[in-house]
Amino acid sequence: MKLIVYESRVCSLARSENTNPWQRAIALLDMNAFFASVEQRDFPFLLGKPVAITNGMRGSCIITCSYEARAFGVHTGMRVREALEICPELIQRPARPEVYAKVSTNIMHNLETVCPDIEIFSIDEAFVDITHCQSLYGSPVDIARQLKRAVYEASGLLCSLGLSGDKTTAKYAAKLNKPDGFTVVPPWQSKTFLHDVPVTELCGIAKGIGNFLAQYGVYHCGDMEKLPISVLSRRFGNPGRRIWYMCQGLDPDPLQQNIAAPKSIGHGKIMPPNTRERNVILTYLQHMSTKLAARMRRYDFVARTFWTGLKTKDGWIGSKSRLIDFNNDQREIYLLCKTVLDLHWQGEGIYQVQLTALDPQAPVMQMDMFNTGEKNIMQQKLNTALDDINLRYGEMCIAPARLLARSDMPNVIAPAWKPDGIRQTV
Repeated sequence: MKLIVYESRVCSLARSENTNPWQRAIALLDMNAFFASVEQRDFPFLLGKPVAITNGMRGSCIITCSYEARAFGVHTGMRVREALEICPELIQRPARPEVYAKVSTNIMHNLETVCPDIEIFSIDEAFVDITHCQSLYGSPVDIARQLKRAVYEASGLLCSLGLSGDKTTAKYAAKLNKPDGFTVVPPWQSKTFLHDVPVTELCGIAKGIGNFLAQYGVYHCGDMEKLPISVLSRRFGNPGRRIWYMCQGLDPDPLQQNIAAPKSIGHGKIMPPNTRERNVILTYLQHMSTKLAARMRRYDFVARTFWTGLKTKDGWIGSKSRLIDFNNDQREIYLLCKTVLDLHWQGEGIYQVQLTALDPQAPVMQMDMFNTGEKNIMQQKLNTALDDINLRYGEMCIAPARLLARSDMPNVIAPAWKPDGIRQTV
């Protein structure tokens, strides 16, 4: 591929860049219709056609869609039935989360070969602080081009890139000129660049905060100058102070590279609407128990306290419950779920189940002398063998007989996904 591909859409502000090093240089790389682009890459007959990705072929809500579909007005979150009305040629494709996670992992690792200062913002977005690379590679614009090249080399996919002196301006710039955008906003022009941008267009300023700002006449970023920072500080604390700077192209937030240990680990599943059959609900709970336990064992976690939730039309029912000791055995966890179901379910229609370990931690190196026995050791060995087989031959290759009737809806990628460690699991 010719280099011109990486420079096909360059913001005119880049021409005003001077030759001096930037005091701070942040790039945000955003994949173009990521899931749909992977499908078009792997299945060439989809190239140039409107494609919509759903959670399995029975999925009724669009996760993402190709730019060809967006040209008809199709968008994320739209119902497939509605999308077909405005785009009869729309091709529905089932999501392949494991494939998307693998592609993203390759991209993120390849970006690290250019610059190690990376914040994985989501499965298809990453901030890269290239401030300290300028002495090695040259201008921020040159480095940004290398980053785009690294994405293509790792995946065969194009991305849009925003480059500026702070995270907020870079992220806003990245969503301009899509697809395959390359938008450069030098730090000394960030304030002018954002002046007429509605505040709710910036990442992190949702409708609620936008309504609060509107009370003080702040509708666009340029209006923030007339609002004292103390007003936001009193209402929102440190996040409020950051918002004040964000709107003026001075977002002080550094890259968030330290991934904290998980405070909880959970799995949930949407059920057929208004499910009232106990056996069906138990099948879903056992499915979640098996997935959660296997995930905890894979990453060497145990837990004692679990939350089992059942979603009804009026909200969630369920409760916390505790095992006698910290554990990661699916049988013990499933028994907790059954107990919660017996105590809290009165026959209401169920729409979703959720199972979460609330206090995950690494197992104690020295076994509790009262909890160690031949039966327990044998169960641990059995679980290890079970995990090895399922990891090699496929999830749930060996599972409780009840799970023969489990949901055939595929896994989904968690919002907290990261390319390594426990959050890599889908």
